[in-house]
Parts: sequence; C-alpha cells; structure tokens
Amino acid sequence: MSHKVLKVHPDDNVLVALTDLPVGEAITYDSLVLSLAENIPAKHKFAQFDMAPGQEIIMYGTLVGKAVEPIPAGARISTENVKHQASTFTGKTKTTGWRAPDVSKWVNKTFMGYHREDGQVGTANYWLVIPLVFCENRNVNIIKQAFMEELGFGRQDVYKSYVQQMVELYQSGKVDQISQLPLQAASSNGHRRIFENIDGIKFLTHEGGCGGIRQDSDALCALLAGYIHNPNVAGATVLSLGCQNAQVSILEEKLKALNPNFSKPLIILEQQQEGTEQELLSQAIRRTFLGLIEADKVTRKPAPLSKLVIGLECGGSDGFSGISANPAVGQASDLIVALGGKSILSEFPELCGVEQELINRCVDEKTADRFVQLMRAYAYAAEAVGSGFDMNPSPGNIKDGLITDAIKSAGAAKKGGTSPVVDVLDYTEYANKPGLTLLCTPGNDVESTTAMAGSGANIILFTTGLGTPTGNPVTPVIKVSSNSKLAQRMPDIIDVDTGPVIAGEKTIEEMGAEMLDFIIEVASGNIKTKAQLLDQDDFIPWKRGISL
Repeated sequence: MSHKVLKVHPDDNVLVALTDLPVGEAITYDSLVLSLAENIPAKHKFAQFDMAPGQEIIMYGTLVGKAVEPIPAGARISTENVKHQASTFTGKTKTTGWRAPDVSKWVNKTFMGYHREDGQVGTANYWLVIPLVFCENRNVNIIKQAFMEELGFGRQDVYKSYVQQMVELYQSGKVDQISQLPLQAASSNGHRRIFENIDGIKFLTHEGGCGGIRQDSDALCALLAGYIHNPNVAGATVLSLGCQNAQVSILEEKLKALNPNFSKPLIILEQQQEGTEQELLSQAIRRTFLGLIEADKVTRKPAPLSKLVIGLECGGSDGFSGISANPAVGQASDLIVALGGKSILSEFPELCGVEQELINRCVDEKTADRFVQLMRAYAYAAEAVGSGFDMNPSPGNIKDGLITDAIKSAGAAKKGGTSPVVDVLDYTEYANKPGLTLLCTPGNDVESTTAMAGSGANIILFTTGLGTPTGNPVTPVIKVSSNSKLAQRMPDIIDVDTGPVIAGEKTIEEMGAEMLDFIIEVASGNIKTKAQLLDQDDFIPWKRGISL
C-alpha cells in the first residue's frame, strides 16, 4: 500500500488520499502519474482520469455515484460534482464460493461464559428491569435508585462532585479558582459488590408501549422478549400499567415463540392490579432481590467459540472506515463463522448498492428472495414519506469523504466479511443459524445495536471513524477506530485501533486475528469495554418507517 494514496479495487476510477495532499503534488500510482488539481484532504477521493458529466464513479469495484459536471483528473469528488447512484439488483444470479480462513489457532480455544439451560452462552450476567409502557419509566428509575448504590453497582458521580466543589468555591468567595478547577477521576462508591457473579442490573426505559400503531407495540414486545431471551440476561423484572397496547400476554406469547421451555426467572407486576405505587415498588424490589440471589448462583464456565454471536455495526463513519476498521471486523466475522459461531450484519440502508453481491452470497433462493423483499419494502417505505436511502449519509460522513450512500454502503458492507449469508431476518427476529445473518434494521447506531442485542448478539463490534459514544445495556460493545488519530484523541471510547492498516504497518488479516483475541477476553469478562466502563447503556426501539 502506498503511504499517500490507495486504489481500493482494480476496477475503481478514483483514488483515496491516505494523508492530506496539496494542490499540484505529483501522484504516482502504478504506471499512472497525475498532478493534483486541488487540495485533497485525507480520507477523500479524487478522480484518476478526466470524467464527463454522467460518467459512473466506481469504488470498491462497484457503482457509487455519477458525475454531474466535468471532473478533471486529480480533482476531489464531492457533493457538488457527484450524485448518488447505485447498481440495481434482482434475485440470485449466481452462486459464490467461499474459502474459509485458517482457524487452527483458535479451534481448541474457549471463552468463560454463562451457560443457559437453552444451550445459549452469555458473555455477561445481567438482570433486567424493564417497562412494558412509558408510563412505568418513573417506577423503573425509582427501583434503579434503590438498588444501584446499595448493591455496589453504582459509580461515584464525578460531575455531581465537580459541581459541589464549584459551589463551595463560590460560597467561600473564591470564584477566580473555578476556571482552573480540575475534574477528578471517578472512584468506587465505597459499597462492596453484594452479588459477585452478576455483572449489573440494567434498567431500560423507552417511549413506547401505547399510542401509535399496534404494530409498534407488538414489535416492542418482541424486542423486549429478545432481550430477556438474550444469553447475557439471567432474569428480568417487567412492570406493566395494565391498560396499554403492549399487553403482558403479547410479551409472554413472544417469549414462548423464542423458547417454548423458557425457564429464566421472570417477575411481571401490573400497577393497576397491585394498587398503590408503594405496594408495586415494594413487591418489585423484594422479588427482584430474591431473583438476584438465584442469578448469582450461575458462574462462568468454559464454552467453545461457536457460542459467540457477534453483532456488526458502524457509526460516525469516515473515509477510512471501509478500508481499515470495517474489513478488519469482516475478517473477525469470517473467523467466527469458520469456528461455527454466528455474526449479524444489520443497517439495511447502508447496504444500498451492494445488494446483488449479498444476494449471490445467500445459501439458497429462499434466503435471497427474503433479502430482496425486505430491502425493497424498506426503500419504498422511506420514499413514501419523502425520503430515501440516498439521504442516509450524515454531515459528518460527508465532511470525511463519504459523499454518497453507495460509497458509505460499499464500505459498511465490508463488516460482513466474505462468508455465505445463511439467513435473513426481519426486525426483532432471533438469530439461530450458525454463520452470517442479515438483520433488517435502520442505519441509526442505537436503533441498530438495540436490535442486534434483541436478536441474540452476545458481543457487538462497532466501528467508527469520527467517534461515537454508544453502548448497549446487555451486550458488551467493542469500539473499533478506523484511524489512529481518533484512538489517540478519544481513548476513553476506543477499544481497538485499526489505524496501523492505513499506515501500512498491519494487514487486514492481522487486525482481524487481534480482534478475535480481544473478543475472547471481553467474552470471558477479563476486559471491560470502554462503553461498559462509561455505563453507555443506549436503548432505542425502532418505530418502523421513520428511521434510516
């Protein structure tokens, strides 16, 4: 790899700047020599040859846009001179082969996980407290206040202490010292952990469950059932008001569909039946405490790597994401699939333009047809409200070189590696087949990670080029940076840096192997991810048809 520019695929007609390049600089790539027509910021792309209006822009070997005005060789492609365009897709047109990577290094390796009666294995052991309707959010938060500090799960609130220190300075007449007051590092809250085998109690709140359309309430119940069924969850306390659309019976029906022999501790309380708020809360707290005693009896034991279920996510992407972080995650996904595990690729708006490749990777016609149906239904729904997949790139994406959805998608799809697609799932459906599964979700970071945990992911790999402080309540999220500058600037959120790929110091294969080793440590509880350390418990159910 040149240390200045990169041609991602032999068929591409654009080059990627790996560092800031000044106007007039002579660029040599293979036999090509050209002079840059303008400054090219790192991560951006520039024309390899003169382009006429209407000419197709090719990157990653696929159509990612078209020129809308003349673009001279050495000029940057931008939202001003290029518009989104993507390849069309049909049903399965061919069968693609797959050469699995060598996994001999990991064949006999295990991780230390929590074994559930249904055969799943958790990478963590959490208790859930969840409302069936937004009316119960307040009660969930009261239970949280009662439990967290007393059970040793809370952390010192450094920002509250920071304000207290400023108040003291103000009251003592030392206002001039406030601007220089340092923020102290967080420390233990002084309470010893009561339950050593429980990683935490997670309190989910949301704005759904009633109002809106009945399909939203059904989807919410299915999502919450997926969270309760997730192997990282030991048991749950569910609060219902009683009169809402998201009825207890619907949740129980969804749980039974996931596992007819469901046996985890499950406490369901309905406020309109219990009577006073005090009676509801005392019951919830008492019964939850007894449930925690049972959950604490489960300990970590060795599990094969085939029990890993890896969610694949990207957010705050930049022009390097599709070159370093996403392919490295794709390599890790291929390794896990080769070991008999599962991986989940979501974010359907960010598969725009690479549909045919994924269709041809599907193991059979039925799987391929399901993907086609879900992609088209999602695209039509977006267009019906005056939007479209072409509106997916954010201002941050565009600023850092992802100027069309097809460019963003071609890079985002690299997270799925090269393995066959064994299943295609709609939102809230559960991943049960070993191999790579496609899951219909928005590209929105939190809605997508929320969905993957609800579909069974016990680890999530999350790539970012700009920095995204996102986590999940029940599934450890490993944050992967596409460039070393980000890893150095935001070390509190980044777990793995794939910048050495851009620098030419490591290969995609080497980074993928390192990532798998890191996953094993996180899955065994030996390493807490940065998202876990920061208590980043983001949870947003998808209201279908609104998000991209």
